[in-house]
Amino acid sequence: MHFDHAGIATDDARELAELYADLFDLEIAHEEEFDGMRVVFLDCGDGYFELLEPLEGGTIAQYLERDGPGIHHLALATDDVGAALETARDRGVELVDEEPRPGAWGHTVAFLHPKDTGGILIEFVEH
Repeated sequence: MHFDHAGIATDDARELAELYADLFDLEIAHEEEFDGMRVVFLDCGDGYFELLEPLEGGTIAQYLERDGPGIHHLALATDDVGAALETARDRGVELVDEEPRPGAWGHTVAFLHPKDTGGILIEFVEH
């Protein structure tokens, strides 16, 4: 596994993308509307910033209401999300997703509960 991206909750993904592009000399690698969100990936070279803007209610809208803008999750790339979930399950880590599911950019994803991962929502992502 290796670091893939930091998911960042924001009220305006395009505005934040423009700021990061200018400030850090980054380029937009991918943009889409997915699962009630605007999702913008900025290429950081060895990983991405994934900007998440809710377009309707949902987990990111709830996160913003509760915690405000900021890092929502960290993602690790794996060749097999199912096997990564099984390893986590075997070690007693609570899973948010019992099975892999479709994610943004056509990836397969699954999340681990932050109560068992040091307070950080961890995403496994398979490209």
